[in-house]
Amino acid sequence: MTTSRTDNTETSHGITRHADQAPANLPSADMVLTNGRIYTVDEQQPWVEAVAIKGGRFIAVGTSEDVSERVGEHTRVIDLDGRFAMPGIYDMHTHPDLALAPGYAGYLDVGIEDPTPEQVKQAMLDYAANAPADAEGWVYGAYFVRYTFKQAGIVANREWLDSFLPDRPAAILDRSWGCMLVNSKALELAGINADTPDPRHGYIERDSITGEPTGILVDGAYALIHAAMPPTPAHALQRAYGEAVNFQSGRGVVGTKFVHVCEHRLDALKAIDQRGKLSVRVEAAISWQDDIFPVKRRWELMAGERHFYRSSRLNANAVKFHFDGTHESRSSFLSSAWPGESSWRGHLNLTPEHITDMVADMDRKGIRVIAHCTGDGASDLFLDAVAEARRRNGPNGVRHQCAHCTTLLDENLPRFKDLNVIAEFSPVGWYPSSFSYARAVFGEDRMQRAYNFKGILDNGGTAVMGTDWPVSGFDPWVGFEAMITRENPWGDEDGRFYGEPISLEQAIRVMTINGAKAMEIEDRAGSIELGKFADMIVLDRNLFEAEPRGNIHNTRVEMTLLEGQLVWDAHGEFDGTEHEAIWSREMPDF
Repeated sequence: MTTSRTDNTETSHGITRHADQAPANLPSADMVLTNGRIYTVDEQQPWVEAVAIKGGRFIAVGTSEDVSERVGEHTRVIDLDGRFAMPGIYDMHTHPDLALAPGYAGYLDVGIEDPTPEQVKQAMLDYAANAPADAEGWVYGAYFVRYTFKQAGIVANREWLDSFLPDRPAAILDRSWGCMLVNSKALELAGINADTPDPRHGYIERDSITGEPTGILVDGAYALIHAAMPPTPAHALQRAYGEAVNFQSGRGVVGTKFVHVCEHRLDALKAIDQRGKLSVRVEAAISWQDDIFPVKRRWELMAGERHFYRSSRLNANAVKFHFDGTHESRSSFLSSAWPGESSWRGHLNLTPEHITDMVADMDRKGIRVIAHCTGDGASDLFLDAVAEARRRNGPNGVRHQCAHCTTLLDENLPRFKDLNVIAEFSPVGWYPSSFSYARAVFGEDRMQRAYNFKGILDNGGTAVMGTDWPVSGFDPWVGFEAMITRENPWGDEDGRFYGEPISLEQAIRVMTINGAKAMEIEDRAGSIELGKFADMIVLDRNLFEAEPRGNIHNTRVEMTLLEGQLVWDAHGEFDGTEHEAIWSREMPDF
């Protein structure tokens, strides 16, 4: 591969033209990429050889000969040498602050995927021995896995934590982020006792006789603990988001949604943006309730302060609702009773009336609702609420987003198109995962309907992918492969996942133009077309020539362009001698 600037005569890259002879009626390009295999996601012109970029947009898309007319004296020309390129991809659900800020803040990291109770204990003791006992001496971090405690025959409760950390407040998150385990000192500092009412968006597990908290706080209830702790330091949030967008650029992501933010997190994002380091378009969703951490200026943000953060690459015009819980804690809200239960359907964090009125109100204000719905009952209520919002406010309101869509009722599949609701799935979390446990808690029938990409697409709806990092892994290409194969990319363990696969072409649309639709920018992004933003990635393989299983999840991105700006160059091949805006040439090790 070669890159050059034109001098008196340009003959490389399939282009031969005197630099000063570009047609006078055609503006010369800032950059030309030629001699490639470029998949555009434009149904009228799916494959091209070359593109020309000026002012951050595509001004020519076609053959190398077509694009040669845009080469001028200062045009930068890159020969793709037959490499495969496509539009940049979109990750529509992630929490990078939850993944990275704890490390920069100095919080506990057990560092094991499925730690045993003994490993959790030792990690907490080691942390307590080395961490200063200031700021009330909190021992806080991640993760424990409640299921491994059950396997070991140990009850995860405050007595267990008190047995080795009685004097310092201690709290540790479950890997699913569905609950938190705390000791008696932490409950005391947070003012949680037998008389403390459950928050509507979560609950406090209690002793069945005394009503005293057991030390397990589910879903939004553990925000009560975070409210008693010092907030995450600003420097940690800025480093977390900075590392996150750098990583995402390195994986070809050009648009993303950071869900669950507060004013401190928005301040961190704005600081990165103002330094010119926001290399991904970000839609930030403000927490509707204190689901994970307190949002002290929620109503001011909703009333209009969110616009203070607006730029070409950042907006906070979305709100994250937590409708139900997780299947790990059996708090997903189902349309019928959980397997083995006579009446328990899970936990609905908001009343149906609350859901309907708030969705309609946000819709009227033009604020996107991103609703966490892991149970088919929760998504059913969300669609009902959007239907009412469309009735009250008209049919052309903002596109709302149903997050996770773990299971959906078959009768609801056409409603996503009818109501213009985005169906977001989390295929990155399929592998590796304990699906034997998921089958046990969800039941075979619902698992047959799990993550139904094909059902949404077959009914004309818009499906997108969200990694949900750190609940799931951070690499979107794992999800890319999983939605095509429904198989484990790393081997036969766990076998084939439930549900029907989709085609490569469908998966590419899910990852590109559908993501742009979810951000409501499909008229100017998401495909390689004249006049659209020059968002483009060059890969180390042609996806159409590779056997999907085992060959897509480890795809490497050689170059990422965002609005014609080079924000990722894996090997320094594309920067020539100019050293333009390249954030990194090495993948961060997460």
